[in-house]
Amino acid sequence: MKQTEVLLQPNPNARIEELVYEKLDRKLPSRVNNPELLGQYMIDAGTEFGPGTAYGNALIKCGETQKRIGTADRELIQTSALNFLTPLRNFIEGDYKTIAKEKKLLQNKRLDLDAAKTRLKKAKTADTRASQLNSARLEGDNIMVNFSYMLNFLHVKWLKIWAEEVTKSEQELRITQSEFDRQAEITRLLLEGISSTHAHHLRCLNDFVEAQMTYYAQCYQYMLDLQKQLGSFPSSYHSNNSQTPVAPVPSASSSVVVSSPLTSTSGLALSSPSSITDLKESSGSRKARVLYDYDAANSSELSLLADEVITVFSVVGMDSDWLMGERGNQKGRVPITYLELLN
Repeated sequence: MKQTEVLLQPNPNARIEELVYEKLDRKLPSRVNNPELLGQYMIDAGTEFGPGTAYGNALIKCGETQKRIGTADRELIQTSALNFLTPLRNFIEGDYKTIAKEKKLLQNKRLDLDAAKTRLKKAKTADTRASQLNSARLEGDNIMVNFSYMLNFLHVKWLKIWAEEVTKSEQELRITQSEFDRQAEITRLLLEGISSTHAHHLRCLNDFVEAQMTYYAQCYQYMLDLQKQLGSFPSSYHSNNSQTPVAPVPSASSSVVVSSPLTSTSGLALSSPSSITDLKESSGSRKARVLYDYDAANSSELSLLADEVITVFSVVGMDSDWLMGERGNQKGRVPITYLELLN
């Protein structure tokens, strides 16, 4: 039970806080978990870098995924605590303590019964010896005869005492035997309920495993979606320094990658970074495919939808990371990292 609590809440201070609120019968305040906190920091950093930049946009997407994982983690904790940990704790702190208490009481009753049997056995043994001694006859002179009478008188008193002790021991034995039998029956009934308790906890264990399975499946799907989103970035952002880009190319040389055209899924040839440079230096326009959605930050920018084709051209004095985009009668600045120039 304790290790399950550690698994669901690794922070010992948070566990103590939860225990205090539980004892005070007060609602625990909502707490941001680690994935949610990391996600928020990533989103803030991405916003600071600029959602129009490849790195800033990637940070925002990673942050959103981390926050979704944090939500799934919260659901796992709540479901596991309700369906597995709480029934287990209730049994350990409730029924289990009762069973342990009754078993200990049964052991004490057995010790009392053993003691009563031992006392009765000793009383009967002493009574038998007293009877044998009383039946012995002493013969001799008058002094010995008188002494014999006195001894017989004491023996009679002794016999009465042990007879009373035997009766008392037998009565005590009957009482202790009755108490032991009653306690044994109570303990037996409690232990017979263990089988149904096992069946209940087996269902709780299945619920716990199912909650974990759902959690890990959600996390896998979230990360798979994130990987696909990051994979939609232009190939020049997938490589570090002179490493080979993610997209397969004929040569591993970075200089060849820059100068050679890539092929899009639509069959059109895509531009290389040098093509963008040529466009910015010329006064002409080109067609470009939008890689993924982009929401305009202000009226000077143009909102984009993934996979649409727009016309782009360069304007003198514009930031190197932006081009002017045109779609019908709409115009506005668009980030280069969201575009693939088409030949």
